[in-house]
Amino acid sequence: MARVDQNQRRRRGTGLIALDEDTAYPGYTLFAPLTGTGEVYLIDLHGEVVHQWNLPHRPGRHARILANGNLAYSGVLPDEPALFPMWHKYRGGLMQEITPDGTVVREHRDPLQHHDAHHYGDGRILYTALEPLTGDAAAAVRGGVPGSEASGSGGDTIWADTIVEVDAEGNRTWEWKVSERLDRAGFPLHPDYAREHYPLINSVLPLADGNILASFRSVSAVVVIERATGDIIWRSEPGVVSQQHCPTELENGNFLVFDNGVFRPHWDVPFSRVIEIERSSGKIAWEYHDPARESFFAPFMGSAQRLPNGNTLVTDSPAGRLFEVTEDGYLCWEYIVPFFGGYAEEEVRKLFPSEPNAVFRSYRYSAAELPWLNR
Repeated sequence: MARVDQNQRRRRGTGLIALDEDTAYPGYTLFAPLTGTGEVYLIDLHGEVVHQWNLPHRPGRHARILANGNLAYSGVLPDEPALFPMWHKYRGGLMQEITPDGTVVREHRDPLQHHDAHHYGDGRILYTALEPLTGDAAAAVRGGVPGSEASGSGGDTIWADTIVEVDAEGNRTWEWKVSERLDRAGFPLHPDYAREHYPLINSVLPLADGNILASFRSVSAVVVIERATGDIIWRSEPGVVSQQHCPTELENGNFLVFDNGVFRPHWDVPFSRVIEIERSSGKIAWEYHDPARESFFAPFMGSAQRLPNGNTLVTDSPAGRLFEVTEDGYLCWEYIVPFFGGYAEEEVRKLFPSEPNAVFRSYRYSAAELPWLNR
């Protein structure tokens, strides 16, 4: 008798689940399995792999295709110490630009880089990194679970975020530090979050006006940082987002956000949603959640991309579930990542002992954006 597979996600089926070709945005979807060894896949609407990169480092979050057709990829630097147990799960450190045939044409290394790295396409990179806070600087951080700081050379340490921009030669041209710029009283850690990392910036993106859009997960805030002054000139209203990911700027100036929904105020049942926030008013202009709210809940990670036809591509990251919905919430494409594996690092494997098929983000590209693709 065959034994029952104890991995629920794999047991329920993988690959293409649903497709309405008349409604889905035509093109190709890119993703990088987080527990892979460096594979990046490009699939068509039917879930068939049409191109694959096999890279020597597992992904430090995600991959994206640049305007020149090359792949922007964050890899995990090997043999780096665990600053705290979760560090190995979301660190990167190796930021590369790679041709479709796998040739590395640019590379920048920073062992403290994590979560996001935005490649401009001309060699410049905007990315998130860390610096340690100890003593009074650490004590000034409000909220979080008492005594949950990371252990460091200076005793109890809080790793605070920085945002860094480098030029094509790797020279730092701009930097923003939480330690210097973030109001501790205005941005306290959620009381159930560890104090090892503050405020956990999981996304950075340059806006059309040159300022910086950032997501502070563990304080539930999306902010705009003025590049010229370093001031926070816009933030989401408290309660609008909860442990969110991947804010992006839409053509109308609004912000599209994957709202995870962990510890959402005034809701007893958690659920995830994708929302469009009107920048001028801070109000929610559009929202998608599953008709059965509780059936779509990603407690961590996640992304959303507004497509040219008005549809939205959603990445339910922990479940390895990619799906597309129309403006009125009709699901027209769904795919379950079929690539499962365990994390190599012992610290992370203890926290996530299963074999996930997780991906951090996915992106859809039209055929015109992939002229090199042999179809």
